[in-house]
Amino acid sequence: MSYTRLLEQRLEEALDDTPVVLIHGPRQCGKTTLAKKIGQQRGYTYLSFDDVSLVAAAKADPIGFVDRLADKVILDEVQHVPELFSSMKYAVDRKRIAGRFLLTGSANVLLLPMLSDSLAGRIDIIHLHALSRCEIENSGNGLLEQLFNGAFELGTLEKLGPDLAKYIVEGGFPEPLQRVTARRKIQWYQNYIDTLVQRDIRDLARISNLESIPKILQLAANQSAQLLNMSEIASPFQMSRQTVNSYFTLLQNIFLVDLLPAWHSNRGKRLIKTAKVHMSDTGLASALLGLSMEQLNRDRTMLGHLLESFIYNELRRQASWNDSDIKFYHYRDKDQIEVDIVMEQYGGGMVAVEVKAAATVTEKDFKGLRKLQLMVGSNWKMGVLFFDGEFPLSFGDGLMAIPISGLWNKGVNI
Repeated sequence: MSYTRLLEQRLEEALDDTPVVLIHGPRQCGKTTLAKKIGQQRGYTYLSFDDVSLVAAAKADPIGFVDRLADKVILDEVQHVPELFSSMKYAVDRKRIAGRFLLTGSANVLLLPMLSDSLAGRIDIIHLHALSRCEIENSGNGLLEQLFNGAFELGTLEKLGPDLAKYIVEGGFPEPLQRVTARRKIQWYQNYIDTLVQRDIRDLARISNLESIPKILQLAANQSAQLLNMSEIASPFQMSRQTVNSYFTLLQNIFLVDLLPAWHSNRGKRLIKTAKVHMSDTGLASALLGLSMEQLNRDRTMLGHLLESFIYNELRRQASWNDSDIKFYHYRDKDQIEVDIVMEQYGGGMVAVEVKAAATVTEKDFKGLRKLQLMVGSNWKMGVLFFDGEFPLSFGDGLMAIPISGLWNKGVNI
């Protein structure tokens, strides 16, 4: 089954006006499929640096390699050959053509000095996430833009019940979504981790304890939607905390783990500034923790944590095709009042989100949202509590309870 990627229009626009376009994101999220689809329509030649012979040739003679390329070329998994960035710069400066190079990368090549020094002002970078529920269900662009606009209409929505855990465990990677049995899905994730350790991580960093990476990733999954506790992650290992921290940073750089920074302002003097951890896909997190749909439905605490990460990931994915730049944070103060997700739009405007797995909501569930609303003032757009209900409910000016399925479905008017 093929999926329509809602980022496609943004990619087309970038290729129309920018010499170098990079699609980066986690391995197996669909970068190559998207690049090939657009490339076939536009007459691109495709080359993959998963081919070790091609990598060797490019490293041996980067200038000659680029000079011999077709006029429009896709270079897949370009993080394996950072030596090419300077050569691409020279090629672009000699002949500036929109869409000359379409690159993909499964690591954050922005952190490589050769890229930042060479291609500044010549590159547009597009972050492709795993599939959103909008894309899986082909149900439109999602709710995020409408939350910022303050203008949306939702009908009667589906109460998800046990399917909440189903969606969490499924995640958004295209290939395991196609597999029928839970055993085959888990096998895919196990192979996925092995490939990351043996290929991407080995290439990106000299790590003496490669076998520790899956365990660190598992410990990060166990902290998903919680404040980062690096001491807890480091404690099982006979390594310095600094070393474990560098390994954790590497997992961020290959897009498996997100750190959600704390929101702060001059008016909030008593705010907690520790970042939250979110696994970038809850299917991966569930596989790492050995959680089936049935187990997750029995463990309500872990369900709550992974549901928060699931909603966070869905919002991040919808933000990737939104026209506005949206920054993501969380809010917590020293009185333990918190808001799960805080989003600020470039140019002004805040939408804040709380997540609840239950089917009922009460006034006290809005305590954190109300406090943040007072602090933000006129910059406030909307405070939303996502819950497992059927009907959107108003809790006052700028505060709504919205069924979780409304994040990707409009519902039915009756």
